[in-house]
Amino acid sequence: MYRVGEGRVADSGFRVRFWGVRGSIAAPGPATARYGGNTPCIEVRCGPHLLIFDAGTGIRALGEKIRAEEPLDADLFLTHTHYDHISGLPFFGPAYKGCNRFTLWEGHLGAGKPLEDVLRQLMAAPLFPVPLNIIESNLRFRKFAAGDRLEPRPGVTIHTAPLHHPNEATAYRVEYGGKALCLAFDTEPRGAEPDPGVVAIAKGADLLVHDAMFTDAEYATHKGWGHSSWEEAVRVADAAGVGRLVLFHHDPGRADDALDVIGHAALARRKGTIVAAEGMVIGL
Repeated sequence: MYRVGEGRVADSGFRVRFWGVRGSIAAPGPATARYGGNTPCIEVRCGPHLLIFDAGTGIRALGEKIRAEEPLDADLFLTHTHYDHISGLPFFGPAYKGCNRFTLWEGHLGAGKPLEDVLRQLMAAPLFPVPLNIIESNLRFRKFAAGDRLEPRPGVTIHTAPLHHPNEATAYRVEYGGKALCLAFDTEPRGAEPDPGVVAIAKGADLLVHDAMFTDAEYATHKGWGHSSWEEAVRVADAAGVGRLVLFHHDPGRADDALDVIGHAALARRKGTIVAAEGMVIGL
């Protein structure tokens, strides 16, 4: 399926699967069919533990897949609450079943803004016909400050850091079984050099999933939008000394053929670089 830098399953208890890889708005259609048109959702398996990162439109298909594992006790970490990262949550089927429990984590809203309030607005009339209170008893809400260290499950450690993005966002570094995965998307460079905060949280990670919405040429006219270029992702990966780089959060207007071109250029710049695609599974 994957044309450039294909991700493959490894024999490991630490696995990453991509359910949504586009940014800003879902972009279904023949031009995006190979890499996928859903907005961000990443499934992470740490042995028996299920961790979900973001609830874009990709989370609906994830929900269908994991129903076979019910009852579920899982964690959902939000990088932030822009619409493309939470719009799939009302369509996440397992959240409506009383046998399942989900802990929702966020570190960007600040002490005065509960995540429950944001989701209540998302699922309120006239925007959505099913209110949050229908599923609220199945959800636990955990607030932290970006920069905190979390231990959501036995053997799983998560480090967090703030990202440069409108309304704030959070980067996550998941450590399990001696391996490390770093997720740093919806982030913009803070200057001419790679963001030192992102470099620090990604340092030595086995896998880095990084924002790659633009090219350098495009970024020059999109400063302040809160996103990076694929070239910036390569620079961050090099500065942090990560193992493999995954380009993520693709422009919804960028067709698959154009992503192929970016993938080949990125692979030439940095060996092992992968362009994220729906259904891709990577073992650490």
